[in-house]
Amino acid sequence: MTERKPMMAGNWKMHHTHLEAIQVVQKLGFRLDNKDFDRVDVVVIPAFTALRSVQTTIDGDKLKIGLGAQNCHWEPQGAYTGEVSAPMLAKLNVRYVIVGHSERRELFGDTNEVVAKKLRAVLGAGMTPILCVGETLEEREAGTTETKVKGQIEAAFDRLPADDVARCIVAYEPIWAIGTGRNATPDDANETIGVIREHVKVGLGDTIAGDMRILYGGSVKPGNAADLMAMPEIDGGLVGGASLDPDEFARVVQFSKR
Repeated sequence: MTERKPMMAGNWKMHHTHLEAIQVVQKLGFRLDNKDFDRVDVVVIPAFTALRSVQTTIDGDKLKIGLGAQNCHWEPQGAYTGEVSAPMLAKLNVRYVIVGHSERRELFGDTNEVVAKKLRAVLGAGMTPILCVGETLEEREAGTTETKVKGQIEAAFDRLPADDVARCIVAYEPIWAIGTGRNATPDDANETIGVIREHVKVGLGDTIAGDMRILYGGSVKPGNAADLMAMPEIDGGLVGGASLDPDEFARVVQFSKR
């Protein structure tokens, strides 16, 4: 088992034009130094329209920032108007792709089956999936959080070779804490992420479970990043609103400098 390097991935959702995105990533690169990048993997995940601009900015300015995408289709090509395939993203030097974000599941009908197909497409194109799992407020209050996240994990990794599972990142994002200003306590987040890791361990062994990075997503901000990252099971954050501002996101990345 290797030491898990923390990751902070900024999901910009449907924000920032390509011009705004260039400014944000340049400012973020200016506010972080080599020690920050040595300590934390930093990723920005812009809208599709900004991917090429952000990619050329990262490459041209030699920024140590990883590039991610928010979604993809499971087919490599075809008559799917409005969709973007994994091979298209790979050609833009995209390294990470979110699959199964709760907004895709809840608003756009991405079922566990669809998420599993997207995950395999991302792996097949040589990129790293960030698999999102999480429960609604009703499910949490009903005491079914473990059942929900275990089911999502099982569906995504079903019959997937162990070597491919080892390439995946998981993000636990309680749906009730996304964009609401509410967040699970560090202990709550750590407990559920521990359940996820134990579930992977039972199915695939100590090494894969121990090496897998599991992030927390749900109103991660400069004010709570250090407390979340102090938890032994939490390996970083899938950051929403705070990642839109380079100053705020830099402070999240620099959580240990509080």
